[in-house]
Amino acid sequence: WELCKHTLKVTPFMGIYIDGGARERMPYEADAYMQQVAHYCVDREFAIQRYTADFLIFNPSWPTEWHLHIVLMAWADYMMTGDERFLEKRYDELKKKTLIGLAREDGLISTRTGLVTPEFLESIHYKGRSFRDIVDWPQGTPANETELRSGHGSVSLAGETDRFVFSDINTVVNAFHYRNLTLMHKIAGVLGKKDDEQFFKNRASLVKSSFNEKLLNKEKGIYTDGEEVEHSALHSNMFPVAFGLAPASNYPEIRDFLISRGMASSPGMSMYLFNALYQMGADDYALDLITSESDRSWMNMIRFGTTVTSEAWDLKYKQNMTWNHAWSAIPAYVISRKICGIEPLEPSFRKMRIRPHISDLKWATIKHPTIRGSVKVDFENNADSFNMNVTVPPNSQADVYIPLNFTNYVLTVNDEETSGEALEKFVMIRDVKPGTYSFQLIKTQ
Repeated sequence: WELCKHTLKVTPFMGIYIDGGARERMPYEADAYMQQVAHYCVDREFAIQRYTADFLIFNPSWPTEWHLHIVLMAWADYMMTGDERFLEKRYDELKKKTLIGLAREDGLISTRTGLVTPEFLESIHYKGRSFRDIVDWPQGTPANETELRSGHGSVSLAGETDRFVFSDINTVVNAFHYRNLTLMHKIAGVLGKKDDEQFFKNRASLVKSSFNEKLLNKEKGIYTDGEEVEHSALHSNMFPVAFGLAPASNYPEIRDFLISRGMASSPGMSMYLFNALYQMGADDYALDLITSESDRSWMNMIRFGTTVTSEAWDLKYKQNMTWNHAWSAIPAYVISRKICGIEPLEPSFRKMRIRPHISDLKWATIKHPTIRGSVKVDFENNADSFNMNVTVPPNSQADVYIPLNFTNYVLTVNDEETSGEALEKFVMIRDVKPGTYSFQLIKTQ
C-alpha cells in the first residue's frame, strides 16, 4: 500500500500522467487509465486525469487496445466527479475511439482486414506508422512460433502475453471494443442522446453474441486467443469476465484456467485479472496473488530496492524496464475497490457500495477519498464475530455488505438487532445514510 501510494504521489509529472520518467516521457492511454483509477483511491484530485485524457485523444499512442482505453478514462472521470462536461465536449471523439470503423458485419473489429486506411487513422488522430494490437507488454513469442522474440526487453518466451497468438479477430481487442460500446450506451444516456443510446445498446448485444459464438471454446468452456485459433492465454479469459462478456455458467472453467496460469500478465494489466477473479468469487486466490513473495509480485519490487513501482516484475523479465511506472500501482486499486470493497454505484459517489472481500484477513482499515468527503471502513474478522465500522460522507448513501461467515447469526447495527437482506456470501443493508455506523455479525448455535 505504501509503495503504491508513494508512487501515485510522485509520478504525475508536470500535471500529466506519463509512462515513466526515464525512458518514455510521454503519456500512454492504458498506463494513464491504470494510474487514474488507482490515483482516485488515494487522492481527491481530478484535473490531472481529465487533462491527460484530453491530451491523449489528439496525441494517441500506437496500440489498438490503448486507443480503446479512452472511453474507459472518460467514464471513470464521470463516475468519480459527476461532471458530464468532458463527455459532452468530446462525445464525437469518444465515438470514434470505440474503433467501430473497423467492424465487420457481425460487429467484431480487426486491424488486419484492410480497414485501417489513412482516412481511418486520421479520424482517430493517429500520425504514427505502427498501429497494431498489443494485448500486454512486453509481448512474448506466440505459442505457434518457437524462436524467441527478444525485442522490447523481453527475455522469455511467454513475455507478458502468456504466448498469446495474434490473429485477424483478436479476443482481447474485441473484449475492449465491447466494453467501449457498453460505456458509450451509458454516456449517450447521460447526455440524452436517445438514438445513439439505442444504437450502442444494440451494437453491444450484437458483439456479445458474435464474441461468444466465435471465440468461446464450447468443449473446454474457456476463450481462445482469436477466431480459428486453438491457443488460450490468460488475457483471452480475464478480459471477457472483467468486461461482462463471459456467461456465469462458464465461470468455473475460466476460474480454474486463470488460476492455472498464475501471474502471467504485466503488473499493469493485472488490474483486469483481479477484477475477473473477484467477479468469479476467487477471493482467496486473489489475495494470494497480491500478497505473493514470488519474483512476479509487488514484494519482489520492494525486495530489489525500488521506492516507486517498476514497469515489470523484474529485470529478468524485461531488461530495459524503468523503475518508475505508475501503471504498476494496482494494489492501491485492489485494496480499495475489492478487498475493502468501496465502489461508486452512481456518479460522484452519490450512492456507493461497500462490499469487502475479506478472504482470511483478520483486519483492515482504510480512508478512501471521494468528491463528497472520505469514506472510512475498518473491519475485524474473528472466529465467532465480524465487526465493521463504516463512515458514509455527506450527501451520499451506501449499500453495505457484511461478509456472511456463519450459517446462524445475529446482525446488529449500532447495537440494535436487525435482519438485513441475506445474499449468497453477504448480508446487505440498503441505503445507509450519511454518518458513522457499527455493524456486527455474531455467530449463534
